[in-house]
This record gives sequence, structure tokens and C-alpha cells, in this order.
Amino acid sequence: QVQLVESGGGLVQPGGSLRLSCEASGSIFRLNPMGWYRQAPGKQRELVAAIRSGGNINYADSVKGRFTISRDNAKNTVYLQMNSLKPEDTGVYVCNVWGWSDGGLTDYWGQGTQVTVSS
Repeated sequence: QVQLVESGGGLVQPGGSLRLSCEASGSIFRLNPMGWYRQAPGKQRELVAAIRSGGNINYADSVKGRFTISRDNAKNTVYLQMNSLKPEDTGVYVCNVWGWSDGGLTDYWGQGTQVTVSS
């Protein structure tokens, strides 16, 4: 069974920083891509950032220059470093990973971690 375990959310003041982590465990390999989505109240889920094993990275325009996604393949973990946070960054951040398991190529979702940016 494959699980994604996220950590690192919380409450932070505008201008602050947070680092999110998402570790994939279980029988899964060749994780590609790995990424983060966010769900803000009253809005559709949107892609924040995604990273491929070859190093190709995509960011939402709203986070470019402030957020950095990275991955540790040995730990099956993807990170999201969030700097200069704004109130509009508030939402539930959900990890998404595509990988191979017994069921073939599948995407998996984490449970989500709340990020609140407020003074």
C-alpha cells in the first residue's frame, strides 16, 4: 500500500517562510513527477509546483521567485520551500505523486496540510 505523508504546514505571518515535506512510502518506484497543489477556500485546486526526475520544474506564476520545489530520490520525498508568504497563499497544500506500483502507473494524493498566512 502506498502512502504519502505530508508535514510542515502551519500558521505564519505575511513575509514568513514554511517548508513542506511529502514522503512516499510503500511499494512505489520511479516517482515522476512529484508536485504540490493547493486548495483555497472557494477556489479550484491549482498546481503550485511540480518537479520531474530529469530536473524539469514548473511553477504557478503566482509563486515564481518565492517558492522552490526540490526532491530527494533516495528518500522518495518532495519538498516545497515557501518564502515571502502572502495571505493569498493560504490553503490546504496537497502532495501529488505519479509512480509505478502493483497496480501499474498511478497517481497518489496526500491528505493535505493547512497553510495559513495571516497577521
